[in-house]
Amino acid sequence: MQISLASRFWSRALGLILLSGILVGSTLTRAEEPADKKPDAPKAADKPDVKWQSLFDGKTMAGWKPTEFGTGGEILVEKGQMVISFGDGCTGVTWQKDFPKVDYEVRVEAQRVEGTDFFCGMTFPVQESPCSLIVGGWGGTIVGLSSIDGDDASQNETTQFMSFKKGQWYNIRVRVTKTRITVWIDEKQVIYQETTGHKISIRPEVEKSRPFGICTWSTTAAVRKIELRKLTAEEAKPVKLAEPKKE
Repeated sequence: MQISLASRFWSRALGLILLSGILVGSTLTRAEEPADKKPDAPKAADKPDVKWQSLFDGKTMAGWKPTEFGTGGEILVEKGQMVISFGDGCTGVTWQKDFPKVDYEVRVEAQRVEGTDFFCGMTFPVQESPCSLIVGGWGGTIVGLSSIDGDDASQNETTQFMSFKKGQWYNIRVRVTKTRITVWIDEKQVIYQETTGHKISIRPEVEKSRPFGICTWSTTAAVRKIELRKLTAEEAKPVKLAEPKKE
């Protein structure tokens, strides 16, 4: 009994559709769960015995000063938020008190109010070197560390694209140990960067944000709940990456 050409066509088309679905699903799984990297525990920061130190009282600029970029907008404190206003380039604030160099975690809630570039450029120490986390840069979507081995957040292995809604709060958390930098956004781990054997640095534009600062680029942002804590000895332990599989 012969099968019509139409029947053969639809049978083959259905097979291709099913195969495409399997391949796409497999690709997404690999992207979300890297096989060669062990993630840090995302919920450890919220255990009852973890103590966070607040760096912003929600009422004043105590402990902070506007960063002297020379082209920045106004810094306002209102409704429990620090508003970093739109400027011609960088606008930001720099922490004026002691800040740890390693084995710590810092978190902040931030949102883009106006503009289309990064609404959270967080500069922080990594032992003796500075580094910056860029959230929403290069037109609004790039997330990454600046800089790794001389390459900034738009062109190194931490580079990724994420969408951010204007007016929505995002919980941004950075952990720094002697061997790695880990970043979560809304409790999803988005960066896991080994620092051993790599050159960690910042772009010249944010030099005045050291040792710890938050800035924006031609964008108005609001930040709140800026908090810091020391890591436990267990959290600070080096994590060995999985060995490559031998064929």
